Amino acid sequence: MVKIKTKWDLNLFYKSSTDPQIRKDVEKAKVASLSFEKKYAKKDDYLKNEDKLLKALQDYEKLLLADGSKPILYFHYRKDIDGKDLEAESNLNKLISELTEYENKTLFFGLRLGKIEKNLQKKFLNSKKLSKYRYLLEKTFETAKYDLTEPEEKIMNLKSLPSYGLWVNGVEKSLSKKTVKFKGKTMSIGEAQYQVANFNTKDRRTLHKDIAEKLELVSDFAESELNAIVLNKKISDELRGFENPYSATILGYENSEKSIMNLVDTVTSNFSISNRFYTLKKKLLKLKSLEYSDRSAKIGKTNKKISFKQAYDILRPIFKDADPEYASILDRMLTNGQIDVYPRLGKTGGAYCSSSTNMPTVVLLNQTDDFKSLMTFAHEMGHAIHSELSKSQSVFYEGYTIPVAETASTFFEQLVFSAIFETLSDKEKIIALHDKIQGDIETMFRQIAAFNFETELHNSIRAKGSLSADEIGELHNKHMKAY
Repeated sequence: MVKIKTKWDLNLFYKSSTDPQIRKDVEKAKVASLSFEKKYAKKDDYLKNEDKLLKALQDYEKLLLADGSKPILYFHYRKDIDGKDLEAESNLNKLISELTEYENKTLFFGLRLGKIEKNLQKKFLNSKKLSKYRYLLEKTFETAKYDLTEPEEKIMNLKSLPSYGLWVNGVEKSLSKKTVKFKGKTMSIGEAQYQVANFNTKDRRTLHKDIAEKLELVSDFAESELNAIVLNKKISDELRGFENPYSATILGYENSEKSIMNLVDTVTSNFSISNRFYTLKKKLLKLKSLEYSDRSAKIGKTNKKISFKQAYDILRPIFKDADPEYASILDRMLTNGQIDVYPRLGKTGGAYCSSSTNMPTVVLLNQTDDFKSLMTFAHEMGHAIHSELSKSQSVFYEGYTIPVAETASTFFEQLVFSAIFETLSDKEKIIALHDKIQGDIETMFRQIAAFNFETELHNSIRAKGSLSADEIGELHNKHMKAY
């Protein structure tokens, strides 16, 4: 019998903010960076010799294993479960600045790899000795044309916190303190947004309006945040030579612009499919028109409450049937306190999975004991299982792009949906199918609508210098209405 823990046990990382191991881990990362810099910064013979390049890559691999992200993640997680944790926020900002400085000391290595002569690039890519590092080298050579000089890259790293991170953190911190009182219950903004879809039309629209009024309180700050982030990206893209606002992201996701834009054009030109779905939804809800708050409304209730324990009992045998190791990973994470389950004041909304080298994988949920929570649990555990299995790879390949990550998570979602669907009554099957189709509509059509919104947002701010909160809102509404 697995003893389920429903809160993160961050002692898996450190005992407290004063744990001496934090400083030891930071110092270890610093020493590793300085040692690597001393060994390779003033020579370049490894760029021309196969054996010396192999040794340099092996040393670089060891360097990455000694990185200082564990303390950063510890304070990041603390902040995500308590937005009022000022000690965590302060430590997080200091550590990011401190470790970025040392990260910059080894920045030269990747930049120099990208400048290896073309004839040698081909030789090294075909080398049996370097076969382990072939993909790393291939991607490094491919993206090198967007690299800046070493001093410029150091500046780019150092400015990332004040030009992006602090803006995002500020808005999130402000939102985490906001609450909505509805039907006698006080909810965080995140929980209230999640609950909107569960109410009848009148209550749903009332709650949505209440949330909007709370969000409006930070709209001036959010307006400044968005303009700052977009203009910062414009500067970065122009310096690097990226043509479009999305070019760097698509490259980072290891896709091609041609294939992505074909996808965007195809989905956008077929918004009539999602329009048809919402026309049917309007009829099912017996509404004259749909408001934004109605887009995820339920068409019926199953009357089934699925507690977290019941969700675990559903997921475990499904995971075990797919592969016993999947069930073992689920058990281990619950026993160790690696899943934070329930919403509470100050906790960030939504759900995510986070993983890094030599560290426990963690999952954050905001469980509300319904079918959607069950599917979210399955989705995030897909990420978690993927992350745990990836730890067997080299540190160079342990990470993964968003498209690969979402392949894993949606696979596990589908496993659970297919298994649970057969246990439902006919009425429940109709509701479940509606919810599944709606999820697919959001995954395909809503995401492309969001892409179209962000593209126009970036292009408009780049052209005009800034947009007001009202203009940003109008742009958002235009693209949401379109799908």
